[in-house]
Amino acid sequence: MPAVSLDAITGREREVLALIATGLSNSEIAAQLSISEATAKTHVGHLLTKLSARDRVHLVILAFQAGLVQC
Repeated sequence: MPAVSLDAITGREREVLALIATGLSNSEIAAQLSISEATAKTHVGHLLTKLSARDRVHLVILAFQAGLVQC
């Protein structure tokens, strides 16, 4: 599996990406990080754009390829 660079994302976006990869919803991410659901949605939108991902599933794949999370 080729490595994916996460250099373009912020530390908070990296946290959100890791939580997406564990299967959390936006509301669960918001609760986990003590942010609003709207802010969580904004972070997800930024991740989709910055990583050129099609959807959340693609973000999960990228997180695993980058080594951010493991099985």
